Amino acid sequence: MLLKIYPENPHPKEIHKVVQTLQDGGLVIYPTDTVYAIGCNALNVRAVEKICQIKGVNPQKSNLSIICYDLSNISAYAKVSNTVFKLMKKNLPGPFTFILPTSNELPKIYKNKKEVGIRVPDNAIVRELVNVLGNPLMTMSIHDEDDIVEYSTDPELIHEKYADRVDIIIDGGYGGLEASTVVDCTTDACEIIRQGKGELIW
Repeated sequence: MLLKIYPENPHPKEIHKVVQTLQDGGLVIYPTDTVYAIGCNALNVRAVEKICQIKGVNPQKSNLSIICYDLSNISAYAKVSNTVFKLMKKNLPGPFTFILPTSNELPKIYKNKKEVGIRVPDNAIVRELVNVLGNPLMTMSIHDEDDIVEYSTDPELIHEKYADRVDIIIDGGYGGLEASTVVDCTTDACEIIRQGKGELIW
């Protein structure tokens, strides 16, 4: 299903429809402040496994990322020092993924690598989904290196490609092409390991 949601003012009725799908273990494609992404309720292991399968990712060997509404309950999902928290506070919401050690609240599937990526995108649609859902989304970008550009930016073409694999594709307008900047914060000596969209404020 292709569902139009306006990023400036996401309609509560549409948001609730998507949240219901997420609560039922469904998969959703949504816009972020970088590229379109595929996600699910981060605490639903079966849904997380489905996304890993679609993306050809081995969760034992890859870092998984989650989207939080803000930093208020971040310590439930990751271990974060004061230094790292200050850095995140300066830069979020924004196009950054911070890699942190996982905490105990996350299901076992996240603990194979003992690290988790934390995102708080500057996008009202996805943040409102997380807010209403009440816990994070597990997220992966749908953009592949060899993809035809339009297929990862135009919601109608994304729908064409993924309609039989996910439950809802949100049309929140054209998506971006540049992925997030990834910052390794597993120690206090934080380091950019992939420069993407956005300039990190130290």
